[in-house]
Amino acid sequence: MRIARFSIDGNVAFGAVEGDKPDELVLDIIKGIPFADFELSGTKVPLSKVRLLPPVLPNKVVAFGRNYAEHARELGNEVPDAPFAFFKPSTAVIGPGDAIQYPPFTEDLQHEAELAVVIGRMCREVPRERVADVVLGYTCALDVTARDVQRREKQWARAKGFDTSCPLGPWVETDLSLQDAKDLTIQLTVNGEQRQLGRTSEMIHSIEDLVVNISEAMTLLPGDVILTGTPAGVGPLHVGDEVAVTIEGIGTLTNKVVKRG
Repeated sequence: MRIARFSIDGNVAFGAVEGDKPDELVLDIIKGIPFADFELSGTKVPLSKVRLLPPVLPNKVVAFGRNYAEHARELGNEVPDAPFAFFKPSTAVIGPGDAIQYPPFTEDLQHEAELAVVIGRMCREVPRERVADVVLGYTCALDVTARDVQRREKQWARAKGFDTSCPLGPWVETDLSLQDAKDLTIQLTVNGEQRQLGRTSEMIHSIEDLVVNISEAMTLLPGDVILTGTPAGVGPLHVGDEVAVTIEGIGTLTNKVVKRG
């Protein structure tokens, strides 16, 4: 099931996305929330009539860096022996179609396409064999990075945590199994030109590794998001660019870069 979060006539709801052709998709409004037992209402609205929002509002976004060897090398970094985590605040999260605001404190904004894991239940110290049980599904993510700030400040709070630096969407795909998610194509385009192309099978540390690693340290809550790293090909973004992340079996997340007003 593809679960979207959307607004219509000032109201916010979750819905199951139905249909195959982009111009014929509809939302069956969900009774309740997707993190508990819910029913489909049978009330349907065309996707074209709503505004898609971030599919979840995470309490925290846990991101893992340098999890693809070629990406680590392209930036001159060593491949870490263990998962390497950092955080993006909830205020960084935006949805499909929302504007990425180019912050005034950087001159080198860059794109990083990522598979995002959405947590479905509260959990801590998750054993490897139970990781699939705590995952609601998967979505597309864009880790927008102020690369010059990242290099200069060494720690990444401002470089990767600024407002609008974490687009998510367009929805959460719940029908992908954990095994499926381990070998998906990730593609990123800027203004229609391909910049990144890789597969999740290239990850150094698996989805299980990442969930086990972070849940050893902290409680994960329903709706929390784990970013799993980016393949090689990261590069610059400029005001006016349209950037799109497409992940096999999930969909396409598209955002435009604007100057922060």
